[in-house]
Amino acid sequence: MNDTNEQLAWDFDAPTGDKGDGNDASGVNGGDAGAIALVPDEGIHRFAPGSTAWIAALQPNDDDAMRLDRLDVDAMSAEAAARLWARVAAWVESDQIAYYIDDSPVSSDAAYDARLRCLQRLEAAFPSLDTPQSPTHRVGGTFSNDFASVRHPSRMMSLDDVFSIEELRDWYDGVRRDLDWPDGKPLPMSCEVKIDGLALNLIYRNGVLEQGLTRGDGVTGEDITLNVRTIGSIPANLGGPSEDVPEFVEIRGEVFMRWDDFRALNAEQEDAGRAPFANPRNAAAGSLRQKDPRITATRRLSFYAHGIGTLRWGAGRAAGSHDAVDDQSEAYALYAKWGVPISPHNRKVSTFREVLDMIDYYGEHRGDIEHALDGIVVKVDDLGLQRALGATSRAPRWAIAYKYPPEEVNTELLDITVQVGRTGRVTPVAVLRPVYVAGSTVARTTLHNPFEVKRKGVLIGDTVVVRKAGDVIPELVGPVLERRRGREATLREFVMPTHCPSCGALLAPAKEGDKDIRCPNVESCPAQLTERIINLASRKAFDIEHLGDQSAVALTNPEENRPDSVATYAPNMTEILVKPGEEPEPYEPAPGLQLPPVQTPVLGSEAGLFSLDAADLRDVRVWREAAIIEVHETRDADGHVRKVRKRVGGSGLWHQVPAFWTAPAAARKLTARQVAARDAAAGPSDLPDFPDFPDYDVPADAVIVRVEHRRARNGTTSDVPIISRPGENTRKMFDEMDKARHADLWRVLVALSIRRLGPPTARLIASAFGSLEAIERASAEELTQIDGVGPEIAQSVVHWFAEAREPGNWRGAVLDAWKAAGVGVGAAEVSDLPQTLAGKTVVVTGSLEGFSRDSAKEAIIARGGKAAGSVSKKTDWVVVGANAGSKATKAEELGIPMLDEQGFVQLLQTGSAPAGASAGEGTSV
Repeated sequence: MNDTNEQLAWDFDAPTGDKGDGNDASGVNGGDAGAIALVPDEGIHRFAPGSTAWIAALQPNDDDAMRLDRLDVDAMSAEAAARLWARVAAWVESDQIAYYIDDSPVSSDAAYDARLRCLQRLEAAFPSLDTPQSPTHRVGGTFSNDFASVRHPSRMMSLDDVFSIEELRDWYDGVRRDLDWPDGKPLPMSCEVKIDGLALNLIYRNGVLEQGLTRGDGVTGEDITLNVRTIGSIPANLGGPSEDVPEFVEIRGEVFMRWDDFRALNAEQEDAGRAPFANPRNAAAGSLRQKDPRITATRRLSFYAHGIGTLRWGAGRAAGSHDAVDDQSEAYALYAKWGVPISPHNRKVSTFREVLDMIDYYGEHRGDIEHALDGIVVKVDDLGLQRALGATSRAPRWAIAYKYPPEEVNTELLDITVQVGRTGRVTPVAVLRPVYVAGSTVARTTLHNPFEVKRKGVLIGDTVVVRKAGDVIPELVGPVLERRRGREATLREFVMPTHCPSCGALLAPAKEGDKDIRCPNVESCPAQLTERIINLASRKAFDIEHLGDQSAVALTNPEENRPDSVATYAPNMTEILVKPGEEPEPYEPAPGLQLPPVQTPVLGSEAGLFSLDAADLRDVRVWREAAIIEVHETRDADGHVRKVRKRVGGSGLWHQVPAFWTAPAAARKLTARQVAARDAAAGPSDLPDFPDFPDYDVPADAVIVRVEHRRARNGTTSDVPIISRPGENTRKMFDEMDKARHADLWRVLVALSIRRLGPPTARLIASAFGSLEAIERASAEELTQIDGVGPEIAQSVVHWFAEAREPGNWRGAVLDAWKAAGVGVGAAEVSDLPQTLAGKTVVVTGSLEGFSRDSAKEAIIARGGKAAGSVSKKTDWVVVGANAGSKATKAEELGIPMLDEQGFVQLLQTGSAPAGASAGEGTSV
């Protein structure tokens, strides 16, 4: 972890102030920067962990559940331990009832697991708490009275969970030790994806499905046979040769809902005006326990077998007359013969490295398979070895479940604010109590539009479900309705603002019927300036390579991603190092920490772009998120150990960094030889840029931030200049901005962000009129006389320049400033290339190796041709690259000749396609 701060992440106790007016506290979106201040310390962290007051302050939320993992139970008194056990056990029992009986969980899986682990650690440290009635000995929730209770022929057990690679390694080493397994000898195991569904026990007698039971408490389950019979993948009769069908068998597995079926079900729920299911597990559980089997039959449930209970072949069956089942894999082979579905993702493994490979693979492909999964199950494959290892009161010792970081957690919806996008779209944003999910901390997520807020039915103050799968943008799934009881007076509805929080303009849909609300103030809305800067710096305009998206944001909105409070402000933290499977330590802000003042953007309009210099950018700082870096050691073929770093997500903790200048650092000390060489090369009038530090390399564009007095190893002391200077990319950006002053006229037109005007049409207009002044005076009639310029584009150009002539108009300010900087004052360029494609229309589709999409179009236009975006009967040729789409299909349908890249090059050079590709005939691809 970062050496500067050992308290690194996720103990978000700083309360968040009420921002009910919908404004951003940063001041960027209309808030008051002066309102940012520390809230009095009223959180649970006032009390010593494990103390009576601390226990009393615990709440049944995800944050406090995660605190339990960090509690040192061995340091507690017996009285405090008993008090904590009673409090946590009550929550666990409530969670079990909500999850197993009501199919309406009120806690996330992560919170439930943390509470259960706390009980287990308390019982290990204080054995008097470990009673048969403890929730830790309960395999599942007690069964419901809605279905008949049936005793399982053999006990149905749960699995112990581990949450880190170290814990998994301890289990693996323990298994080998208990079996006295020889070093170097492969241990036969299986790896299976852990399906997030509902456990089921299928009982077959003489090949006929007799009963389907839920797991219940592991000893007694619920008889849901009628519902089970509606699941198409569960055979009513076992297939295969009669000699391979036993007299009696228990097949254990998981009922689940595939992602596509889950989405279809929720669409049906919404169409019928019913609340959608939060996740596939809840949908499967609710569907399987319907009292009316006809409802279950409509729910498209699936089943995979993953275990075996009692197996009796029956009297009179000679040895060798049926398939042997000596290990788990053989049982699965038998299931396949019977027609019982098993997971296609199972693997046989024999080393710990192969187990880790499985974990790594599905950790990266978690969202790519057909169902939800929350971990990897590792089993000893041999049934004899399983019997030798035995079981505890609730779980086998021969199997373990490695749990991935949760993809779905509960947290509090603190507020719903709005943000203005770069195209004027105004989007509601959920402000969440920061929560760790799927490898990163989530504090904000989009709600898309006010209709989506209404559809999800969320209220500010709700406990909500947040889902994040891998690198997918976090999604607010919906509210946990059970958590509203008794809190109704504290909840409030979101109200979409009527005016833009950035500029105050009246918001409205772009056209009637649009769900998206937009700010119409394109000209002067600060939130939209960034988009125009990005446009003018792009390849299709000035082509300022080092003025990319991040630099544009730094110039126009450096407070983007500003934290909402000090709870996520970590000024000295750039990355957080963790071991595989490990979560970061909780972060506590330093006492008295405050957010830095809100910055004023250095660029309020694109008019000021060409008057910027490096000194203007010296103090610009932007917000960056500290990354979570997983570090593990690996040994190469030569036995050398090396550390491998892997970014696994963002931490949700933010710090500021210089946007355009280097961070302060000590200047490089010159050797005596380098000093002598410099002095010898200097002329008689040359003076050092910094004469007080002749022995240091201080560049001419650098600034000395401070001077540090340092002592060398030999005891001598010296003053060392600490310098900062424009970064290399900043220097290159200014070089390219100088080049942009002499950009072709058509590029200037594109850079002006005239609506509907793209590069091809801008080229035509620039070529026809020759100067910016002539284009400013052009009428719509004159513009439409140019082949390829339609009335809408012509009117848009005329309108833009007409408004630019209005006194005080921002467009006129841009034109005047750019002209003063020498931009657009020259004549239009005249191509000296042969006009081989004069009067011809060419469409390019797919990827070419020697051309980008833009450069291909420019090559066509530079030779007098028209680079069209769609295929029609007027198209002369279609150039087809890799991954071409519907344009190639349409060209084939219309009989338009198609060329590969080699044919395109020949077309540019000669104006003629290769033989066999003349207009109206076949293709040459």
